[in-house]
Amino acid sequence: MFLSGRQTEILEIAKAEGRVLVEELASRFSVTPQTIRKDLNDLCDGRVLSRVHGGAIFPGGTENVKYEARRSIAAPEKQAIGRAAAGLIPNNSSLFINIGTTTEAVGEALLGHHELMVITNNINVANKLRIFPSIEVVIAGGVVRGSDGGIVGEAAVDFIRQFKVDYAVIGASAIDADGALLDFDFREVKVAQAIIANARHVILVADRTKFERTAPVRIGHLSQVHTFVTDECNIESVRTIAAEHGVRLVETSRRPV
Repeated sequence: MFLSGRQTEILEIAKAEGRVLVEELASRFSVTPQTIRKDLNDLCDGRVLSRVHGGAIFPGGTENVKYEARRSIAAPEKQAIGRAAAGLIPNNSSLFINIGTTTEAVGEALLGHHELMVITNNINVANKLRIFPSIEVVIAGGVVRGSDGGIVGEAAVDFIRQFKVDYAVIGASAIDADGALLDFDFREVKVAQAIIANARHVILVADRTKFERTAPVRIGHLSQVHTFVTDECNIESVRTIAAEHGVRLVETSRRPV
């Protein structure tokens, strides 16, 4: 497809940041929101972006977004989710924290807790928590994924299986309307499945952009978690699944955090 100069720039921004918003682009390029909407519609018609409410996302298929770019996607929402999830975890408890930018937000929100034992396959979480004497950090062994500092592989799975903890904090790259929790790397999924199987209470943390994405590998199903913390769940089928299976749904946009 032929792209104008502005459309080419929009595509590059979307590639770098994972998501573009109409109002922000209109301000950046000093054009009207209607002009940006036409640009986005053209890019989506050409199947290089996928339209979502208020903007568009990259990728449109099953490609992953670079980890550093993912940090900036819905960052305030992730921080609120992190605080809400951390508030569910009491002092003097043990927990798993999995790979992901939203799970990292939970780790940051736990810094005021005391007497925690945190087992993680996320180097970024371990590095942030290790300096706090009231938090014991145990890190999994295995293959370190260079893109995000996640530890994956069979060694990590075997390590996780040695524990039975009070809580698990997991994320997902995508959540399907049928409640499927999805990710990109089957090695990471194996670790996530071991974490779910070895925790008494599983907390899923994911912002609403995960309803707009897809990924090829199945972690599990929403019915396998006990609490789902998100900024907003606007997918009625997901709300129904949560209600039918007794999953507590916490929406940070609907409550003070």
